[in-house]
Amino acid sequence: MKKIIILFCFFLTFTTYSQKQISLKEAISIAQKNSPDYKTLLNQNQASYWRFRNYKASFLPQLRLDATLPQYSNSVNRITNDNGQDIFVRSNQSRIDANLSLNQNIALTGGTVSFSTQVERVDVFGDNAATGFAVVPFSINYRQNSLFYNEFKWNKKIEPLLYEEAKREFIENMEQISLNTSRRYFALLKAQVQSKIAKSNLSNQDTLFQISKGRFKMGKIAENDLLQIELSVLNSRNGLTTNEINLKRATQNLSRYLSLGTESIELNTPKKLSTFTVTVKKAMEEAKSNRKAVIEFRRKRLQAEKDVAEVKGNNRLQLRLNANFGISQQGNVFNDLFQNYNQQQNVTLSLGIPILDWGVSKSRRKLVEANKDLINTNIEQNEQEFEQEIYLHVLNWQNQRSFLETAEKAQEIAIKRYDITKKRFVLGKITITDLNLALQEKDRSVLQYLNSLEKFWVDYYTLRRLTLYDFIENKKIEVEDIVYN
Repeated sequence: MKKIIILFCFFLTFTTYSQKQISLKEAISIAQKNSPDYKTLLNQNQASYWRFRNYKASFLPQLRLDATLPQYSNSVNRITNDNGQDIFVRSNQSRIDANLSLNQNIALTGGTVSFSTQVERVDVFGDNAATGFAVVPFSINYRQNSLFYNEFKWNKKIEPLLYEEAKREFIENMEQISLNTSRRYFALLKAQVQSKIAKSNLSNQDTLFQISKGRFKMGKIAENDLLQIELSVLNSRNGLTTNEINLKRATQNLSRYLSLGTESIELNTPKKLSTFTVTVKKAMEEAKSNRKAVIEFRRKRLQAEKDVAEVKGNNRLQLRLNANFGISQQGNVFNDLFQNYNQQQNVTLSLGIPILDWGVSKSRRKLVEANKDLINTNIEQNEQEFEQEIYLHVLNWQNQRSFLETAEKAQEIAIKRYDITKKRFVLGKITITDLNLALQEKDRSVLQYLNSLEKFWVDYYTLRRLTLYDFIENKKIEVEDIVYN
């Protein structure tokens, strides 16, 4: 018997120490590195990062090589001779060419300038075998699709906002992970506490039942009271089974979310935060300075203006420019090509004017202008909702600490009242009904305190997400930039 007791104590000690002790702060830290939400967030942020990198790179010089190695043809082709007649000529030749170009987009004008060099060789086979060369040592080319709409100018305004919006969204989503973790944390904490309460209640009810059976034999209580106590024992057993199922579910939800690899988790009850004051003015200032929504409002307005500018720039008079200047030479000897160059230059200005389009141009313009007005109206409504959400949450937060203190005091009173009631029942001074009422109030007050504590922490992390500001440390919430290779 002594050995059995020793083994049982050892098993309890091993079980206790094998459980993973986690605080709310630790759980949030783990979730912000291992949770499925964080991994999804990384993928979303990666797309934004490479989009911005692509935008930045588009304004850097682009060096490009295009070559044909080689092109061979042995066929009969139809050509038009100098007299304007179509004749058939056999072609048996190969061609090799290469073009090296340096391209640069010009944000100021919306065009692209290119510096290029080109070499070409043609070999003719057969009775009239010959070799010819052509070279363009230097050529400057400028092209612009529209003289009235500069896409590069609008991209320089919008793309940085999109990237800043993505970075702020990343921080907000990190705070959302804190919220999600808090909810799962308290779901498990409440399940663990309720499980402990259920086990304690079953033990107490069973003890009282044994006492009541003795008192019933002595005739001190009626059979009805004994049956009511026995019914309480049965209800406690059912309650324990239900709580164990809820505990298992809550444990799995938190364990999987944190990717812990174990379900042996013991949670600590979070303490109240140090007292700090949050004013509506301060919260509003930080939210407007830090939140993604503020950047999003500005970006949507710019995109609507961009759509209007594009339609107006291309809707009526269309002008395109293409200009080229350079030098060239051709001949049968390659070494003789780099002297006595020939000039080559061309300028093309394309003009397009819709004369009769039955209102297509006007309707297209009116459509984007109406869409712009709609976007501005929606943004104004969203701005009002944005400010209202912060205002109402700050007011709620200001009262949340007093709610928590009240719930804590009510829990202390209910527990003390139950202890007194239980002692009086054992002494036979009150009925089982009074004891059950005290037990129900105790259990309800413990759960209400945990609900109030959960609401306190959830509201705190919601406040952080709404403002992206740490009011305890008095600084903006930031995360390290993630560099993708």
